[in-house]
Amino acid sequence: MGKFGRYVHSLAGRRLLSLRKPRSVAGQFFLLQLVVVLLIVATAVLALVIQDRSRAIEEAGDRSLVAAESFANAPGTAEAMKSDDPTAALQPQAETVRKKTGVDYVVALSPYGFRWTHPDPDQIGKHVSTSYGQALEGEPQQTTFDSSLGKAVDSTVAVFDERGTAVGLVTVGVTVGKVTSVVQHQLPVILASGGVALLLAAGGSALVSGRLRRQTRGLGPVEMTRMYEHHDAVLHAVREGVIILDGDGTLLLANDEARRLLALPPEAEGRPVTGLGLSPALAGLLGSGRAATDQVFLAGDNLLAVNVRPVGPKGGSVATLRDTTELRALAGRADVAGGRLQLLYEASTRIGTTLDIRRTAEELTEVAVPRFADFATVELVEPVLQGGEPTGASTAMRRVAVAGIREDAPLHQVGALVRYLPGNPVATGMTTGRPVLVERLATADGWKAQDPERTRKVVEYGIHSMISVPLQARGQLLGVVEFWRSRQDPFEPDDLSPAEELAARAAVCIDNARRYTREHNTAVTLQRSLLPSALPELSALEVGHRYLPTQAGVGGDWYDVIPLPGARVALVVGDVVGHGLHAAATMGRLRTAVHNFAALDLPPDELLAHLDELVTRIDQDAAAEGKIEAVTGATCLYAVYDPVSGRCVLARAGHPGPALVSPDGSVTFPDIPVAPPLGVGGGLPVETAVLRPAAGSRLVLYTDGLVEARGRDIDIGLGMLRQVLADTHGATLDDTCQAVLDAMLCTGQSDDIALLVARTRLLPPDQVAEWDVPDDPAAVPRIRGEATLRLESWGLGEATFTTELILSELVTNAIRYGKTPISLRLLRDGDSLICEVGDGSSTSPHLRRATSTDEGGRGLFLVAQLSRRWGTRYNDRGKIIWAEQALDAGAAGDLSGLLMADL
Repeated sequence: MGKFGRYVHSLAGRRLLSLRKPRSVAGQFFLLQLVVVLLIVATAVLALVIQDRSRAIEEAGDRSLVAAESFANAPGTAEAMKSDDPTAALQPQAETVRKKTGVDYVVALSPYGFRWTHPDPDQIGKHVSTSYGQALEGEPQQTTFDSSLGKAVDSTVAVFDERGTAVGLVTVGVTVGKVTSVVQHQLPVILASGGVALLLAAGGSALVSGRLRRQTRGLGPVEMTRMYEHHDAVLHAVREGVIILDGDGTLLLANDEARRLLALPPEAEGRPVTGLGLSPALAGLLGSGRAATDQVFLAGDNLLAVNVRPVGPKGGSVATLRDTTELRALAGRADVAGGRLQLLYEASTRIGTTLDIRRTAEELTEVAVPRFADFATVELVEPVLQGGEPTGASTAMRRVAVAGIREDAPLHQVGALVRYLPGNPVATGMTTGRPVLVERLATADGWKAQDPERTRKVVEYGIHSMISVPLQARGQLLGVVEFWRSRQDPFEPDDLSPAEELAARAAVCIDNARRYTREHNTAVTLQRSLLPSALPELSALEVGHRYLPTQAGVGGDWYDVIPLPGARVALVVGDVVGHGLHAAATMGRLRTAVHNFAALDLPPDELLAHLDELVTRIDQDAAAEGKIEAVTGATCLYAVYDPVSGRCVLARAGHPGPALVSPDGSVTFPDIPVAPPLGVGGGLPVETAVLRPAAGSRLVLYTDGLVEARGRDIDIGLGMLRQVLADTHGATLDDTCQAVLDAMLCTGQSDDIALLVARTRLLPPDQVAEWDVPDDPAAVPRIRGEATLRLESWGLGEATFTTELILSELVTNAIRYGKTPISLRLLRDGDSLICEVGDGSSTSPHLRRATSTDEGGRGLFLVAQLSRRWGTRYNDRGKIIWAEQALDAGAAGDLSGLLMADL
């Protein structure tokens, strides 16, 4: 045989082998089903044949017996057998019965065994050697025998006459083959059932094959075998332990790494996991089958991270084991580093949220406890707390912040003055500018020498280590922070770096807060110096006031009470937009301007118009110089109250209107025309309003910070103000101011507040004297005489001479240079006597010094010398020249001294 023949033979052999050994699980499953179905069909057919043969013999016996008994018991059979020729009588009947019943023969025998009938006539008369004793005794006798036609059954019965004597025998034989076969009818059913079973098996195999294909993603046995070998190799080569358990916690599979990590015996498979010598905790987890993720267990010297995942419908599970001994050490160091970074990040966001020195120190301690230390304390040098520059090398510091996991630590509390002795680790750090670590306080002699009794209590309390870090900014020592530990592990050298970082961040924030405090104190000092330190005592008004700077810094709110001629009083409240030094300085400029304008005795509308022009000019000058801080947006309310007439004239520029509290306690907000804020009026006229409050009324002036607040509408603020003013009916003005602030202030005040409460008074009518002066110089003596009488009635006789000179000069000038109508009014206001002469002319007199050759020009000079002050004010009817005398001065003495000086 050639090579080609051997190749063909080999190929055919492989194909035959492939046919005999199906390549797929589904094929093997189908072959098994085919064998089972064929075996079942063959068994069923064999059983059916055996059962059919037995049934056929039984049925043949029954048929032959029935035929024999029927023939034997037929009428006339017995008589025929006793006749002389039984064959002639019985042969035809026997043949008829045989043909109708389908039996093989019906034979009638004599009691002695001679045939009377037979299908074969040649057999009639012959003797049968068989014994029929059982039949002759009356019992049917059956015999099964093999005949030339096959197996047959013979049934023999005796025939008895009426006396019971056996007269003959009847034998009927039936061949079994003549009985109808059941197999012929049931065999197709069996074969059809087998075919259906084979079809179902084929369909089931196809379904199984499809499902296996889907589950194996189209992989065949070869690929599955290769995959199994690959996975088995990977399972035993991977550096992670893998174990598989059933639902009862029995170990089914463990790879090499799992055996190494758990130190499993060689015969571990098939044993309960609780009997493998594992720790109870680990064995309990693996045996429970519950899911777990990275749970850490100690197995010998290994620290294992265990993951468990339930699989399968019967409660099995797969567990993976990972050796994390070295990784845990690295992770621990990484966690420490990450924790420090997180601590520093929180320090950058939580320290320095305010510009308050003490609060910044408290934030430092709050960040450090408990993540870095169990206790933290901060001390600052005294000048820093006041916003000043730290000076000198003194180690005395004021403790400003303390935080800890407990509040009963025997450390110096807030407010204590601590003086660190040389040799103390804290003093050493302050000198060197470097952090100092004390790992064991119990053995730190330099630290214990500071205060032996207190340090003993600290050690007994459980505080065992400390880090001290100086707080430095711009090369200057601001203070020191100490970190203490009691429950945590002692500090290590690695802790110095985060401690120093925390202190550095806090030091910058404390220095910023210090400089802000210095500027804030400067601004407050400036503002306090610009605000009135004390308000004058006036007969026209009783005044209460409050000023409250914002928490963010000083602002530009201000108020003032300015005495005016004629016992009148000007009330002023203003607000400059912004905060800080610029706002305070601008407020001072505006207050000075108001004083100057008030000295000119301008009405409220004209005063605000001039103030608006001033602000506009200031802003223009600032813009020309390139400055961005303008005054535009300042507001002002100016009111003039006259206690003689009870008249109050008000005007406002962008400012909230006043509240008026009547003597009965009712509160109203009068409608005062509002002009634009100062600097944006654009030359628009300012309108005034006139109020006539009853004596005892309260006029409340305020800035917008009182009624406006973040999250609160101004209408709500006005309603609250109305309520608190109504509730303070009958209270003193100071109590009223305090009650208003207590009720109106909100947490986190964002604007400063100025509040002015004035209770009105009226000058008694008997303290006022008025005359209409005729336009005639001859009327001056009469007017002077009547004025003298009024002064005497007031008990001011010592001021008569001076007053006569003043009013004579003023009245004479009005008659000579002024216009009608001319009037004179004397006012007694406390320790002052005011003389007012009005006329219809707007010409203002001017004071000048007369030369020695002048005949006149000394009148106003005399008036200025004899009075405390004098001046001119204008009204809608002309002008008023007034002079105010001090009632405690001697006019005569003053005059004689003046005359002697002139001589």
